Amino acid sequence: MQLVVARVGRAHGIKGEVTVEVRTDEPELRLGPGAVLLTDPASAGPLTIETGRVHSGRLLLRFEGVRDRNAAEALRNTLLIADVDPEETPEDPEEYYDHQLIDLDVVTADGAEVGRITEISHLPSQDLFVVERPDGTEVMIPFVEEIVTDIDLTEQRAVIDPPPGLIDDRAEIASTRDEA
Repeated sequence: MQLVVARVGRAHGIKGEVTVEVRTDEPELRLGPGAVLLTDPASAGPLTIETGRVHSGRLLLRFEGVRDRNAAEALRNTLLIADVDPEETPEDPEEYYDHQLIDLDVVTADGAEVGRITEISHLPSQDLFVVERPDGTEVMIPFVEEIVTDIDLTEQRAVIDPPPGLIDDRAEIASTRDEA
């Protein structure tokens, strides 16, 4: 099975290093020296990581055969993909791979059906479940523990406790302004 583990950002310096946007909770495992990664687009790879370091809070990688800024810049926006055993699971029981979450049924705490997870959207601030409702519309649900209260892989469902307005149109608008 293939997992996207990072996206190449801009070139750093003149010796072929690139910044990467990490998309894995296990960068030391997936993005270490010697790791061979597939790419999207496939024509850019496969790429073998030669070195990696953290600089000003950002991960910098250098790939074998990429020796200058131009070659590094040509990799910009390339997705880095790791080949992972489908039976492998994250070390932390509260973490999940995307493929474990896709197709889970989403229900509220009282058992009402919301829909099915069709995609996980990874945003800088948090991840979102893209949920297809029975009527074909989509709703986005933040993957935070205050809202997603339980993931049951055995039962193939995610239980949510949505705030008013997240999945329905019955939101109450509260205002601190005095009505004059």
